[in-house]
Amino acid sequence: MNSKYDIIIIGGGAAGFFTAINIVEKNSNLKVAILERGKNVLEKVRISGGGRCNVTHACFVPNDLVKFYPRGERELKGPFHQFCSGDTIEWFEKHGVDLKIEEDGRMFPVSNSSQTIIDCFLDAVKKLKIDVLTNHSVQELYKTDVHWKVTTLQGVFACQKIVMASGSNPKMWELLQNLGHRIVVPVPSLFTFNIKDPRIKDLMGLSAFATVKVKKSKLQASGPLLITHWGMSGPGILRLSAWGARELAEKKYQFSIQVNWLNETTIEETIDMLKKIKEQNAKKLVAKYAHFELPKRLWENLVKASGIEEETKWADVSKKQLNAFAEQLINAEFHVSGKSTFKEEFVTAGGIDLKEVNFKTMESKILPNIYFAGEILNIDAITGGFNFQNAWTGGFIVANSI
Repeated sequence: MNSKYDIIIIGGGAAGFFTAINIVEKNSNLKVAILERGKNVLEKVRISGGGRCNVTHACFVPNDLVKFYPRGERELKGPFHQFCSGDTIEWFEKHGVDLKIEEDGRMFPVSNSSQTIIDCFLDAVKKLKIDVLTNHSVQELYKTDVHWKVTTLQGVFACQKIVMASGSNPKMWELLQNLGHRIVVPVPSLFTFNIKDPRIKDLMGLSAFATVKVKKSKLQASGPLLITHWGMSGPGILRLSAWGARELAEKKYQFSIQVNWLNETTIEETIDMLKKIKEQNAKKLVAKYAHFELPKRLWENLVKASGIEEETKWADVSKKQLNAFAEQLINAEFHVSGKSTFKEEFVTAGGIDLKEVNFKTMESKILPNIYFAGEILNIDAITGGFNFQNAWTGGFIVANSI
C-alpha cells in the first residue's frame, strides 16, 4: 500500500478525531486519514468519566480555565480565547449531542454514556469520508523534498501535513526526538496515595473535606478526601498529585503528608472548640458522638489515636489528651509509600516541550507542517473534563491553521 493524503493524523483518540472532523468540515477538498496503532479507536473516550465521558467543564472564562492546568497554564491562554468550553458545548450541540452540567461543574452527555460521543465522531468521519485505519502502528517519519512520508506496519503513506495526536505514546515521542524535538520526560499525574495506617483502616468509602500538605514542600491542596482500601483518593488528593507530579516522582512516591480534617481551621481555634464541646458534653462519651461533620468511624479512630479510651467521658479528658486530639484533627501525619492509578484515567505530565510549539497555530517550530493536539504536548490538567478541553481546543486550532 502506498497511499497519498493531504493530511495524516497519527492517533485515533479524542484529539485525532476532533481535528480530522474539523479539518474536513472547513475544507471538504482535503483528503484526510487517521492512523491508529490499536485495533479500536477512541478507547480513552470510552472509559473516561466512568464510561460517561467527562467532555468538558463549566468554566467559561479562559483566564480562569487555565488555572486548572499544572503544565500549560501560560500557553493555553491564547488558544482558549479561540476555542473555550462554551464553544465545545456549541460544537457538540451542532453535532446532535446535548451536554449537561453536574453540581461540581463537570459536563457529560445527557445520555450519560460515552458511546454517544463515540457515535458522534464515527458518524462524522463516515459522512466526511475520512479514512480511519486501525492496526497502523507508525514506525518512521521522514521528510522528502516534496512531502512527509509515514511508514506503518502495513504500508507507506505520503502527505503534505502531519497532525500528531498520539497521546502519551513513548514511541512517537522518540520518533519526534530523533527529528530534533525536545521531550520533557513523562511522569504520572492524577494518582492516588498508598497509605497503610490504623486511623484509616477499614474506612473505605468515607469522605471528608480536608486540606492536605506534603511535608518538606510547598505542595498543598484542599477538597473532598476519599478513604480507599489502599489509602487516600478524591479530588483533593488528585489535585495534589497533578500539581506535584514532578516533585513527587523525584521523591519516588515516598513522602509524608499532613491532613487537616477541619480544612483550614488552626490548632488554637480547634483547642477552643474542643474546650467548648467538653463543657457542653461533660457526661457524654467522647468517642460516641462525632463533631465537625466528620464521619463517625473516622472520629472514633482519631479519638483512639489521641490516647483517649473508648469509655472516656468529655469531663475526664486531660489537657494533654485534648491537645493530642487537636493535633490529630489538624496535623494528622500519614506516610505515603507508593501510588495507584486513578481509575482508568491515566494522565502523564511530560511530552513535547511547549517552547517548541507555536500556540497560534499548534505547528511545530522545529518541523514545518507537523502539528500537535492533545496530550502529546507537555500539558496536563486536574480531573474534571479539562484534559479533554485541551484536546478539543488544540484540534480546533490545528484545523483552522490547516
